[in-house]
Amino acid sequence: MPIGDQIRRFREKAGRSQAWLGEKVGVGQTTISSWESGRTEPTRSDTRKVAQALSVDISLLELGDEPAEAQQKSVSERFNSLYTHGFVRVAACAPVVAPADPAANAEAILEFWREANTARAAVLLTPELSITGYAIDDLLLQAPLLDAAEAALARLKAESEKLLPLLIVGAPLRLQGAIYNCAVIIHRGRILGVAPKSFLPNYREFYEKRYFGIAGDTDVNAIEICGERAPFGADLVFTAADVRDFSFHAEICEDFWTPTPPSTYAALAGATVLFNLSASNIVIGKAEDRAILCDAQSRRCTAAYVFAAAGRGESTTDLAWDGQIVAYEMGEKIAEGERFARDPKLVIADIDVARVAQERRRLSNFRDAAAQEKHRLAAFVRIPFELGLPAEAVPLQRPLDRFPFVPDDPAKRDRDCFEAYNIQVSGLAKRIESTKSKRVVIGVSGGLDSTHALIVIARAFDLLGLPRKNIIGVTMPGFATSDATKANAWSLMRSLGIDAREVSIAPLAQLMLEELNHPAARGEPVYDVAYENVQAGMRTDYLFRLANTEGGFVVGTGDLSELALGWCTYGVGDHMSHYNVNGGAPKTLIQHLIRWVAEKQIFDAEVSNTLLKVLSGEISPELIPGDAPQSTQAVVGPYELQDFNLYWLTRYGLAPSKILYLAWNAWREKYDYATLKHWLEVFITRFFANQYKRSAVPNGPKIVSGGALSPRGDWRMPSDVSAATWLAELKQNTPDKLD
Repeated sequence: MPIGDQIRRFREKAGRSQAWLGEKVGVGQTTISSWESGRTEPTRSDTRKVAQALSVDISLLELGDEPAEAQQKSVSERFNSLYTHGFVRVAACAPVVAPADPAANAEAILEFWREANTARAAVLLTPELSITGYAIDDLLLQAPLLDAAEAALARLKAESEKLLPLLIVGAPLRLQGAIYNCAVIIHRGRILGVAPKSFLPNYREFYEKRYFGIAGDTDVNAIEICGERAPFGADLVFTAADVRDFSFHAEICEDFWTPTPPSTYAALAGATVLFNLSASNIVIGKAEDRAILCDAQSRRCTAAYVFAAAGRGESTTDLAWDGQIVAYEMGEKIAEGERFARDPKLVIADIDVARVAQERRRLSNFRDAAAQEKHRLAAFVRIPFELGLPAEAVPLQRPLDRFPFVPDDPAKRDRDCFEAYNIQVSGLAKRIESTKSKRVVIGVSGGLDSTHALIVIARAFDLLGLPRKNIIGVTMPGFATSDATKANAWSLMRSLGIDAREVSIAPLAQLMLEELNHPAARGEPVYDVAYENVQAGMRTDYLFRLANTEGGFVVGTGDLSELALGWCTYGVGDHMSHYNVNGGAPKTLIQHLIRWVAEKQIFDAEVSNTLLKVLSGEISPELIPGDAPQSTQAVVGPYELQDFNLYWLTRYGLAPSKILYLAWNAWREKYDYATLKHWLEVFITRFFANQYKRSAVPNGPKIVSGGALSPRGDWRMPSDVSAATWLAELKQNTPDKLD
């Protein structure tokens, strides 16, 4: 085990922070962080000081000669913790409000805070003016209330000494002759900063300018509060020194209803998590408006956005409150609380701050926007803090999609299938129009991919007003073609009314094997790559020559998953076509597309019935004879897993260890840890080894946001690089086994 991992393990075991250890060793906290992350290593002298400070034998740090069982347990615990993989747990609550009673509200907040501490959250968000209540009108100008609010903050500050999460609490505070509606950030006995509200609503039911000053009205950048001087301003970004990529900003209610939310600039200044303390009374339709704003702001800022509104207990003299809590991450809703709750609950959101940071590095427009606002961003104050990561494993609570290319929600899935199918159809229609071709040629095996490609072609011909008889479908049985798939191919071609043909490739394939002096030509059971590719190449060669003869072009059928895994015959094989409608569609999506076309009855009932039969078959290339059908997934892995791995590797560039962590959390009820790790290793190995095939793919439309693998689109990669770095990362940062 690397020395940095040993230092981290023994420090966490001792319950000490990086800052504490740095002070004992005589170096800065950033140096300790650098050692533990493996960026640098301590000198022998510094290692000795670390050993003395942590009361361990220096050999345990340098040699890691702790019992193997204990080391494995440490690796497993670290792997099982969400903080290891770039996640940060945040919590939000809408406590029952006691209007104008800061002491009671502080106790209610403290109860949720302790619960968030037990959950090992990094932050607890409360609503706007949660210390006093929002709807108390002119009482906000009363000195007894303001004094009581500060006393309540002092109580919370004192309690924070023994609690892990930072607290973001709303309070009215006095400063230079004005009162400000503020977010107060408290952590480990300190007031880290105070963020005043930037935009005050003063229309319809809102009269905030009657009570409060605006953040921009003052140039004061500090406030005396609870016996200390704390940073003051709407331009504060709080950054964790011991959690990479975790920086946050707090704004208040109306701030995000404006054309220029302060959180927009905070995101450009580096905040990956944006918090909103809100009161926001409820009227019909407003909850949806808030959710849309949170969603949009998280997308536009490439950030997480966490919103907490006031709920039960606020005065209902003229208004009502629903306590809406919602969290979005780059447009994805990751947590939501119950509205109008009589017994409000803590809401937990596990935010992937590493993914946010990674996406920002990918987006050139984010950097451009920051550059254009560089003068404004220079005014932001970065406030460092040390969270003090939990020593124990903190399991992920966030639900994960097993099928990232296919939404779980039926309405979204229906929309996605409509869009995907029509992307393919319109792409092919344009190619037919631009080439002025009247015919296309396709090989129809009766399997998933060719079935779907054929119903795309049929729909495109219908839209263009071309006769389906100009679609030439050829089924080409070989040495291992099953009766079932051949029957499906014929049934589909006949029911669609295309020009259906059958050409056996067996005689020509046998002749080529004989010319190659291949053992299989003599009846020996040698079914190697040459044996398979003779058949695959023969089929493709025939289709291209047929297209030449008929004056048309070949439509490809291979899908995105096969391209990722290299499960296609290069060149004169199923890798090549004149136009491939499926090249941007992963296997898991194609299955749903076929079912969608059948259910929507885009074609007649006979076609729909055949489509459903195709879905029930084994995924197989049918190239090797045998009693049982040849299984593609037995070689390359289950497509449901490999599509999962493909999505997270190419769309977000995640480390293999993190992909395995996500897979373990998503798939552990179906696959054990060893199986998940094995197929990920297979995926990485095959993905790198087969880039040369993706460097020469035919044209075809991009379909999913997970990306296309065309070198003219989303994915550019040399064909001669090694997977060693990725496989080493997987081995180094994951346990050998996991219970």
